[in-house]
Amino acid sequence: MYDPVRQGEEPKGVSVPNAGGRFAPSPTGPLHLGNLRTALLAWLFARSSGARFLVRVEDLDRSRVRPGVEEAQLADLRSLGLDWDGPVVRQSERMALYGRAIDSLDSEGLLYPCYCTRAEIRTAASAPHGIPATDRYPGTCRGLTAAERADREASGRPPALRVRAEGARVAFEDRLLGRFEEETDDFVVRRNDGAPAYQLAVVVDDAAQGVDEVVRGADLVDSTPRQLLLARLLGLPEPHYAHVPLVLGPDGGRLAKRHGAVTLDDRAARGEGPVEVRAWMARSLRLAEAGETATPEDLLARFDPALLPRVPTLWSPEPAG
Repeated sequence: MYDPVRQGEEPKGVSVPNAGGRFAPSPTGPLHLGNLRTALLAWLFARSSGARFLVRVEDLDRSRVRPGVEEAQLADLRSLGLDWDGPVVRQSERMALYGRAIDSLDSEGLLYPCYCTRAEIRTAASAPHGIPATDRYPGTCRGLTAAERADREASGRPPALRVRAEGARVAFEDRLLGRFEEETDDFVVRRNDGAPAYQLAVVVDDAAQGVDEVVRGADLVDSTPRQLLLARLLGLPEPHYAHVPLVLGPDGGRLAKRHGAVTLDDRAARGEGPVEVRAWMARSLRLAEAGETATPEDLLARFDPALLPRVPTLWSPEPAG
C-alpha cells in the first residue's frame, strides 16, 4: 500500500497527525476578500473543534508564481488575526511524495499515457475552479494500441498520465451542501511537462499532513469526487469536506481584481483596515451585527456551521463600514 510518509523521507511539515484543517493559497497574486473570507472560515472550522490549522502554499505552477506574493499573503492572514500551527509547507518542496504516489498508481496498472494537446488537458498544477463539462476527458487515449502509442511518441508529443477511473461514481456528504455525487472521468495526475497535477498533489498533501476536514470555496466541489477516488486508489484516509459560499462581484461573477478594491491593500487605500474588513466578513457570515467589530475570539465563541449562509455573498465596492 502507498504510504505518503516513509521513514527517512519525511519532508518538513508532514509529521503532524490529525492536523484538522488547512488553507492552501497559490502565490500567483494577492488574496482578495473572497479568498480571505474562506481562510477565516477554514480557521474557524478548525479552531472551534480544537483542531490544528495549517497553511500550505500550492506553488507547483512555477510559471505563475510571483516573487513576494507568498509573503504578502501570509501577512494578510496575520493582519486578520489568523494564526497557524507549524511551518508553512510548500508543494514545490514535496516532489518526492508526489512521485511515489504516481509510481504506486502506475505499478497497479491504474494509469495510462495521454498524448492529447495541451489545449485538451485542462487539469493544471494550479488549483482549478470546478470542472465544467467541457473539461471532462472523453477517454481519447485510453484504448490506444502499442503501435498507436509508438506513433505518438515518434511525433515528439510528451504524454501526460491519466487515471483509469472506469466511470466510477463517487458520493460524499458535504457539511454545508449536503450529499454530492458525480461520475469521475479519466483525469490527469501528471502533466505532459512532468509536473504533478493539482488533483494528485492535494490528495497526497492532505493525507501526509493529517488533514481530516477540508474547508474551501464552493467552486471546488466538482473536484472532490476525483480527489476521493484518488485517496481510495492510494489507500489513504478520506477527509470530510465543507464547501463554503463564495463572494461574488457586483456583476454576479466570482470576485476578482476587475471588480475594483478587493484586497486588503486596496481597502486600506480607502481608509479601511483589517478590523473593518473582518467586521464585514463577520456580518456576511451572520457572526456579527452592523457596527460591531468582533475579534477572532468573539467569532470563535459564536461560530456554528449550521447557521452559516448557504448562498453566495454579493460584494459591494462601497466601504465595509
